[in-house]
Amino acid sequence: MSENTLVDPPNRPAAIDLVAGLSVVLVLIPQSMAYAELAGLPSHLGLFASALPLIAASIFASSPYLQTGPVAMTCLLTFGALSGLATPGSAEYIRLATLLALVVGVTRLALGVLKLGSVTYLMTDQVVTGFTSGATILIISSQLPKVFAAVPPAGGVLRQAGWSLTHPGQWEWAAVSIAVVTAVLVLGGRRLHRLFPGALIAVMGGVLWSQVFGYSGPVVGDIVTGWPPLTLDLPWSETGAVLVGGVVIALVGFAEAASISRVFAAADNQRWSADREFVSQGLANIVAAFCSAFPVGGSFSRSALSRLTGAQTRWSGLVTGLAVLAFLPFAQILETLPRATLGGVVFAAVVGLIQPRKLWASVRSSSRNGLVAGGTFVATLALAPRVERAVMVGVALSLATKAWARFGVRSSQSI
Repeated sequence: MSENTLVDPPNRPAAIDLVAGLSVVLVLIPQSMAYAELAGLPSHLGLFASALPLIAASIFASSPYLQTGPVAMTCLLTFGALSGLATPGSAEYIRLATLLALVVGVTRLALGVLKLGSVTYLMTDQVVTGFTSGATILIISSQLPKVFAAVPPAGGVLRQAGWSLTHPGQWEWAAVSIAVVTAVLVLGGRRLHRLFPGALIAVMGGVLWSQVFGYSGPVVGDIVTGWPPLTLDLPWSETGAVLVGGVVIALVGFAEAASISRVFAAADNQRWSADREFVSQGLANIVAAFCSAFPVGGSFSRSALSRLTGAQTRWSGLVTGLAVLAFLPFAQILETLPRATLGGVVFAAVVGLIQPRKLWASVRSSSRNGLVAGGTFVATLALAPRVERAVMVGVALSLATKAWARFGVRSSQSI
C-alpha cells in the first residue's frame, strides 16, 4: 500500500479524526474572520478561505496534523502586497487578492512537482526569527484601533497604533473590555485546559452581549451567506503587479507549514515530505483563488490542536473544511459580533510569536547571525506594510554573510 493512501489504523477509529476536525473548527471560524480583516478583506472571506481550500489540502498533505487556512503572517504579507495597488476592502482589492492566491498556489505547486522543497532553506532561522518578531509587532499594532474602537488619522500601521494608544479620550471602553475579556478567555483558558474553547466562548459571548445590551461600537456587519462563488473572473492583466509578492508569500508562508510538519513528524517518528506539502499547499491556494478567497497557509496553533485531540490521518483536515462549508449558510448569526472580539482573537493568537530571547540569542551567537536577524527585524518594521520586501532583505543579508564568510576564509588561507 502506498504512503499516499488515506486509511485509519485498525486500532484508531475514524471517529477520532472526526472529533479532531470539529475541535479545530471552533477555533478556525473566529480566527479566519479576524485574519481576513488583517489582510484588508471582508471578514466573511475568511470563512470562504477555510472551506474548500482545506478540503483540497487534505487530499495531498504529507502531515496528518497540518491544518490549512487563513494565518496571521500570510494575511499580513497579503496586505503588504496589495495595499499599494488598491483600497483595502474594495472590489478591486478583493479581486487582486484572489489573483495573488493563484500566484501563490501555482508557485508552490510548481516547486512541489519539481521536487524543489529544499528552497525553503533559504529562509534561515535568523531570517524567520527576525521577520516573525517584527511582523508580530505589526499585527498587534494593526489591531489596536479595533480594540479601542478608535478612528486614527491616515498613516502607517505603527503611526496609527501610536495615535490610538495616546488618545484615550477616543477609546470606546465597552470595546476595550470586550477585547480584554476575549484575550483572557483564549489565553487563560489554555491554562485551565488545552482544549478549553476560549475563542468559541468569546465569540458567542460577544454576539450575545451585542444583541442583549445593544452594543453601539463597531460590529462585523453584513455577512454574505451561502456557498463560495466559483469563478475564473480574475484580473489577469495585474499578474505582473502581484507576481513578486506572490512568490515571496509562497516561500515565506510555506516556512510555517514546513516547520509544523517537520517538528511533528520528528516527534512522532513519521515520514514527511516537503515536496508533497508544497503540492498540498499549492492546490489549496489555487482552490482559494477560484472561490473568491485569498492566500492561505498552515497554522501552527490549529495544527497543534489537531494533534492534541488525536488526529490520525489527513481526514481530520477534510472534516474541518466540510464543517466550515456546512456553517456558511448560517454565518449571518455573526453579523452583530463586535469587531473588538476579532481584535482580541488576533492578539491572543499571535502574541506568543514575539521572540525577544531568541532574537537576542541570534545577536549574541555571532555578528553574522545578529546582522541577519536584527537586520530582518528592523527591515520588517521600517518597510511596513511592504513586509515582503523585508523578507527579501533578510534572505539577501543571509546569502551575503555566508558569501563573506567563505571569501574571508579563502583570503586568510591564501595569505
